[in-house]
Amino acid sequence: MTAKDVIQTLQLAPHPEGGWYREIYRSADRVQRGEQARSATTAIYYLLETQQLSRWHVVDADEIWHFYGGTPLELLAYDPGSRQLQRHVLHSSLPEARPVGVIPAGTWQAARSLAEQPGDYSLVGCTVSPGFEFSGFRFIADLTDHRAHFSGELSRYTTLL
Repeated sequence: MTAKDVIQTLQLAPHPEGGWYREIYRSADRVQRGEQARSATTAIYYLLETQQLSRWHVVDADEIWHFYGGTPLELLAYDPGSRQLQRHVLHSSLPEARPVGVIPAGTWQAARSLAEQPGDYSLVGCTVSPGFEFSGFRFIADLTDHRAHFSGELSRYTTLL
């Protein structure tokens, strides 16, 4: 299947951070998070085509990424407090890759498909707990002090802003 086939089959829509997605589950169970009640968990399909990327962003909940198919996905995690960058490669059968990656709440993250051929893609799922709300999502480029972090090792990933 090509990326277009998967997008049509799974009925994916454009995601604000880049790529394609569809929410496939939102728990009816509610949990309290500060002043806000939200779903206990949510899950989406998420697809990046060749040359597509998930822009640097931060979410106020834990995310568990699951690899489903296609080419490997590079998942970047940056802790702005410790200034530590971790690079995860998600895939189900490569020795240097793992099928699951975890991004703790508050960790800056970005992703890109390692696909090289037109029509290729990386298909993953993302489970968020407590459930994802766009009110808890921020693009890193919108944070006033973000540029100070994009030096050294992280400077090679400024194209993901």
